[in-house]
Amino acid sequence: MFEDKTLTCKECGNEFVFTAGEQEFYAEKGFENEPQRCKACRDARKNAGRGPREYFVGVCANCGGEAKVPFQPSGDRPIYCSNCFNTIKEQAE
Repeated sequence: MFEDKTLTCKECGNEFVFTAGEQEFYAEKGFENEPQRCKACRDARKNAGRGPREYFVGVCANCGGEAKVPFQPSGDRPIYCSNCFNTIKEQAE
């Protein structure tokens, strides 16, 4: 079986734990190499190419409140605030 391993991040030099569960996941996916970077460095590397996300403000079609969305509303489809969006999503499930 797998046991936790302590690895050293090649990016920042800090030690991190490669848990038994993570090792099992890697094995299931067929990954042969151990991770080279800690989670913080992997996340930073993943997000480095992205700029900050731009949000647009509109009026929620359900409650009339402020709706912030990550796309430019075109006006031909309703937009919802996060509370109404979550409520609608839960009702659909």
